[in-house]
Amino acid sequence: MTNNLTQQRHSLVHHALGTKIVLTLFGDRFYPLLSRSMRLIDEYEDRLTVNRPQSEVMDINHAAGREAKMVSPSTYELIKLAVKYSRENFGFNALIGPLVKLWKIGFQGAHIPSDKEIQERLALIDPYKVILDDDYRTVFLEEPGMELDLGGIAKGYIADRIRDFWLKQGVEAGIINLGGNLLFVGKSPRRADGQWVIGVQDPQLSRGEDLEIVRKPACSAVTSGIYERYLEVNGKKYHHLLDPRTGYPLETDLSSVTVFTEQSVMGEIEAKRLFFNGRPIPDWEQQPGNLGAVFVKQDEQVINVNNG
Repeated sequence: MTNNLTQQRHSLVHHALGTKIVLTLFGDRFYPLLSRSMRLIDEYEDRLTVNRPQSEVMDINHAAGREAKMVSPSTYELIKLAVKYSRENFGFNALIGPLVKLWKIGFQGAHIPSDKEIQERLALIDPYKVILDDDYRTVFLEEPGMELDLGGIAKGYIADRIRDFWLKQGVEAGIINLGGNLLFVGKSPRRADGQWVIGVQDPQLSRGEDLEIVRKPACSAVTSGIYERYLEVNGKKYHHLLDPRTGYPLETDLSSVTVFTEQSVMGEIEAKRLFFNGRPIPDWEQQPGNLGAVFVKQDEQVINVNNG
């Protein structure tokens, strides 16, 4: 059975969410689900993107400081989750857009802003200035110029929804790869114990070169890192991971953190929690849904946190 499923491997590649999407299913009868899954991803992107003039999230942004906007149930659920964790103030902030656009790291015009400019933008990224109404499913940004951007959490949420769809259809094994955000579904047909073999990227080498290999049951693998986009001025590197508490790139000796979680959306959040913390959090891996983490320091030292 294991070998048979391995031979019945089907993949589909698609570009969405600003990245390369690869969906893989094991089992010939599930092949039609691949194109249906890609359509689902496109539908979520249509609602959540901030890279086009129109979407549910852009409607909220356009109305900042003026009025509340009603959104669909799934969009509201994700916004509510993003705002909740933004208010914990550990580094994740779904309102950080104005600050990112000020620095422009990784884009043309990247520069070091003045402290005055940074302070002005910090006033626009306060998650307590997002007003949510559960009864009407409306979202209101209190200040003109505020922006909601779910890019730091949307891929995980969408991956979870695709997994739910697959499981409802009876899928036994599959891999959802949303631009390096991985979600493994069911039991691996390649190993008798059903565990998946997951590579952790070496930050100093090209994509696909692994520094560490882990074996896990069905789970999500999400990485936060600073090695792909940065600005260099007078020999000093300013990476793209901005700290919403200071307005400046996070000072850290880490290169990346990869987390393994049951839910991919929580992987997005927990990867940032650990990265901004800079070191393992005591008993983090004992909390429900957290299955382990791999910290890679800039000197290539690896710290593996496992829940057994």
